[in-house]
Amino acid sequence: MEISAAGRLEVRITTADVGKRVSVRCLTEAGTAGGKFTDTVGVLTSWDAGVLVITRKSGESVRVDATSLVAGKVVPAAPARRRGPAAGYQELAQIAARAWRPLESARLGEWELRAAAGFTRRANSVLPLGAPGVPLDEALDVVRRWYGERGLPACVQTATGAEGTQELLCAELERRGWVREVSAELWIGALAPLADRAEAEGVVLAREADEAWLARYQRKGVSEVALKVLGSGASVWFASVPGEPGEAPAAIGRCVVDGRWAGFAAVEVDPAQRRRGLATVVMAALARRALEEGASAAWLQVEEQNTGARALYAGMGFAAHHAYHHYREHA
Repeated sequence: MEISAAGRLEVRITTADVGKRVSVRCLTEAGTAGGKFTDTVGVLTSWDAGVLVITRKSGESVRVDATSLVAGKVVPAAPARRRGPAAGYQELAQIAARAWRPLESARLGEWELRAAAGFTRRANSVLPLGAPGVPLDEALDVVRRWYGERGLPACVQTATGAEGTQELLCAELERRGWVREVSAELWIGALAPLADRAEAEGVVLAREADEAWLARYQRKGVSEVALKVLGSGASVWFASVPGEPGEAPAAIGRCVVDGRWAGFAAVEVDPAQRRRGLATVVMAALARRALEEGASAAWLQVEEQNTGARALYAGMGFAAHHAYHHYREHA
């Protein structure tokens, strides 16, 4: 908090600081004996009618009454995470997008409109990596029309929690009634330690997802569209641990190697075979292949509610880099 020479807390932010990362302290229940101080750190996404909206790195928006402020200042961007490889949001967003390509796309300034007949939100949402080149309301009109022509809802994928992410866009979408449907995180880690974690005995690697692999994949009724999305990427590998004769594999996984990055997805284990380390075995086998192709860093995406997967990946040396969210226009 800002402290003056006289030792008093000071508010050193104004409406001109919208868009900057700030730290504020406010007094709750002012004027009562039980009043308490609360601190909030995040991006100042608006300051209207005496109310500040601060978006935390998780994407949560906090409303603060300006009259309750007792201190506030602009703070530097969040420090780079020391765990795992160095990476910026723009690089990771582009790598992740190349690993899960839509069937068709269109450009709107620095926004990419993506569609794949509704298979997954990632392949059927706008990826805004800069300015759309037109005012926001006009851009959203274009988005509505483009997705409407394809019989799809208008969706926008945003990110929070790292330098260069889109807290301001999240706030603007929410102000216009768009609803956040799902949130997840992108995690990163070093590749070599993952490759050394387990032997790859019994793991089968292939360039295409065969019927056995698809039988274990959680998304049922996989169409030709889904197969094209699953097969997209610079260098795609599918791994499986065979199950009992005539049954689906005990475990599967997918990896896309793209330069220094290896992206992991669709790591799934037969419920009856869990807690045997099969997910680790699959990822280690894919990691070794990625190392052979020159990769050195790894990334994956995990939903906030998937506590089991989060514990597994943390134990493998992964850590969260940023959160991402899908917004859908409210009907």
